[in-house]
Amino acid sequence: MAEITSVHPGFDVSPVVAGLIGATVLVVSVSVTVFVWTCCHQQAEKKHKTPPYKFIHMLKGISIYPETLSNKKKINRLRRDKSGTPKEAARGNLLVEAAESGLAGPDKAPLAPAAAPRVEQLPIQVDYGDELSPDRSLTPAGSKTSSPSSPGDDVTLGELTFSVDYNFPKKALVVTIQEARGLPVMDEHTQSSDPYIKMTILPDKRHRVKTRVLRKTLEPVFDETFTFYGIPYSQLQDLVLHFLVLSFDRFSRDDVIGEVVVPLAGVDPSTGKVQLTREILKRNIQKCLSRGELQVSLSYQPVAQRMTVVVLKARHLPKMDITGLSDPYVKVNVYYGRKRIAKKKTHVKKCTLNPVFNESFIYDVPGELLPDVSIEFLVIDFDRTTKNEVVGRLILGAHSATPAGAEHWREVCDSPRKPVAKWHSLSEY
Repeated sequence: MAEITSVHPGFDVSPVVAGLIGATVLVVSVSVTVFVWTCCHQQAEKKHKTPPYKFIHMLKGISIYPETLSNKKKINRLRRDKSGTPKEAARGNLLVEAAESGLAGPDKAPLAPAAAPRVEQLPIQVDYGDELSPDRSLTPAGSKTSSPSSPGDDVTLGELTFSVDYNFPKKALVVTIQEARGLPVMDEHTQSSDPYIKMTILPDKRHRVKTRVLRKTLEPVFDETFTFYGIPYSQLQDLVLHFLVLSFDRFSRDDVIGEVVVPLAGVDPSTGKVQLTREILKRNIQKCLSRGELQVSLSYQPVAQRMTVVVLKARHLPKMDITGLSDPYVKVNVYYGRKRIAKKKTHVKKCTLNPVFNESFIYDVPGELLPDVSIEFLVIDFDRTTKNEVVGRLILGAHSATPAGAEHWREVCDSPRKPVAKWHSLSEY
């Protein structure tokens, strides 16, 4: 009889290993299933979710709905001539932003300063090779505090055509900027302009938008629609549309052509779209003989060799905005001799002619250099629509232009460790 031999498989697997493999496969399967279900659920929620945007921008007849907008900027290349046909030679990118900072909600006004004062070491230098006089101090290019240029009084500024409509189901105000006619020449080299329009809804100034720039034309056709959500129809009578027409300048500040102010109290979009044409007027910047007053406090610590500058408050500032108010802040420039060695600025105070700042700045200043140090205070009106403008100016120290300023500085030097606070009238910049 043949001998019986046992046959063993060559791939023996212990029950423990088999159990681990089975558990791993089960966990992976469940994880994948949960992940897929979560993704599908999120996609379904997005389709039924109310869009979080305050407005929709319709560019050249192309609707951009909130569901299709992402956090990235949408870039389209499109340009149409006056007849309405697209051009192949279109230039420039058309940027359509889903929501600007002023439209996403209430303006995020800077909080009142409650933190510790800021300390800055002054880079004291004795050489005057690259000097700037505080009497003609230059603010940084980023501040753009010079007054915007505008065409002469004898130049016709043209007309602006736009339409106003209201979407009752969505409680949205719809403004379409269509075209401008007869704009003045702002570029002498090309005998043309590069116009664009900034629009603001007053008096809150929460909604700010702008069109794209159209190159080398005095008859721009924009055809851009802006839809503003969350505006009840009952509030339309209290709103004012402010259009600012500008000409883009690549190498300097943009030129202000003019403005159009349209109170919605006389416009009734309840029955449909209202077509309007208004003359572009020269920008009206209210001037005032009195520039207001600024209260500052100075204190010098001889042991620590530190100068503490506190910007307290201002009062009776001139009206700089079309709303009859201002958005002031104070820029503090420190000079040694005629050279600026430090600069700081306060937060912006929105919609007030009597701002309270209460912000302090600390500088390290050796005592022997005090006679050559001067501090310049520039009260500036912040304007997001156009360039900031200097309201008034105050200089304390070596270059003080008023007896009150010189007396204040003398008291600070003669009374160490004692804060000396005084009101000063602002002079014209």
